[in-house]
Amino acid sequence: MPEDETPFDELLETLKKVAGLLRDAEVPFLLGGGLAVWARGGPETVHDIDLMLRQPDAERGLRVLAAAGLRTEEPPEGWLYKAFDGDVLIDLIFEPSAQPIEDAAFERAEELNVQAVPLQVMSLEDVFVTKLIALREHELDYESVVQMARPVRESSRFMVSSAHSNTAIQIAK
Repeated sequence: MPEDETPFDELLETLKKVAGLLRDAEVPFLLGGGLAVWARGGPETVHDIDLMLRQPDAERGLRVLAAAGLRTEEPPEGWLYKAFDGDVLIDLIFEPSAQPIEDAAFERAEELNVQAVPLQVMSLEDVFVTKLIALREHELDYESVVQMARPVRESSRFMVSSAHSNTAIQIAK
């Protein structure tokens, strides 16, 4: 397995652990990224765990994880914090692509059982908008977004549009 990949079962065990720690500390979060897509029938991910939080909650979450013995970092990018459970990376994301995580993202989230753990899971619309906005002019790699979207297209219809510089995805069921 390549160095930047983590066995899927290790990601899930860390997700359960971290979700329990944050829930016990009453730190609200959403499961985002590839695991949010996987929770709805998408492909397994081998990279990291993306948790979406409001900035004050991300700061509290980082302290909770550090107190539990996870190694933590505050990278210079200024839009996320990182925690490590051994080699498993957990991103605490609060402002992806200069778009703060706000109450509306929590309102659009859905509670799903993920490995028998009830979690608030970011809406597919928000996951894909976040992924598309993160693409940069000189780094247009749609492959990972397409790989995530392909398996869930049967349950949702995607319409991608661009208005001014904002990218949006509308999902109709």
